[in-house]
Amino acid sequence: MQIDLHSHTHCSDGQLSPQALVDRATNFQIDMLAITDHDTVTALDIAKNYIEDKQLPLELVRGIEISTGWHGFEIHVVGLDIDHRHQAISDIVDKHQAIREKRAVMMAEKLTKCGFEGIYEKAKALAGDGSITRAHFARVLHQQGSVNTMQAAFDKYLGKGKRAYVKPMWSTIEQAVAAIEQAGGHAVLAHPIRYDLSAKWRRRLIEDFKHAGGKGLEIVLPQMNKQQRETMLSYCQDYDFYASMGSDFHFPSKWSDLGRNLTLPENCKPIWQLWQ
Repeated sequence: MQIDLHSHTHCSDGQLSPQALVDRATNFQIDMLAITDHDTVTALDIAKNYIEDKQLPLELVRGIEISTGWHGFEIHVVGLDIDHRHQAISDIVDKHQAIREKRAVMMAEKLTKCGFEGIYEKAKALAGDGSITRAHFARVLHQQGSVNTMQAAFDKYLGKGKRAYVKPMWSTIEQAVAAIEQAGGHAVLAHPIRYDLSAKWRRRLIEDFKHAGGKGLEIVLPQMNKQQRETMLSYCQDYDFYASMGSDFHFPSKWSDLGRNLTLPENCKPIWQLWQ
């Protein structure tokens, strides 16, 4: 089976509509796809209805990626196989959407002081009905030629400690895991290898996530070397986690795409065993 348990639509910071994402997954012969937008579940019903209307051979896993704060770091927790209409999910979505809007206004004020007039309106237009994120501001800066790449926008303006960075007041890991569990889902620590943490602090994060009730680790991403894969597998085995994998797809690129380079090692427990 071709499985991808981490993807985004334009309902958060992805660039494809839910329908276009589903079409791409189908064309790439993905069997199981989780849509895990940041702090929103808007895309899920749209995608589900589209799959049913077109009678597409794709199993949709209802998901979300919840932003959390942990010792000054922004850590993402993916919820898989959730009841997206559960009150616990609605509450945390409402809370985080309010945080995102307030943060966006503050970032826009800082960017205006950097000489970028009208940037809030431009970022909001890109977001449309979806939640506004730093990626929308980065896209504006890139599209108008203020930076050479989107990553450069983060490196110069939007990243932690930069001129337009605004610290968000996200929920805790414990609160995110609790909401996911209450909604019948399974909490997965997203891309642990990508956080700017020492080995000691990464292990501490994984231990705290386990203590909070987390069920899985995302141990396979498209761009990982052999050592990183071995390290993540060892964490999964050491702490008796279920294993997850995902492309963290936001838009088509030559470096990453849906389902690319996603194969779990044989000696781990796949997270999808919990709902199949």
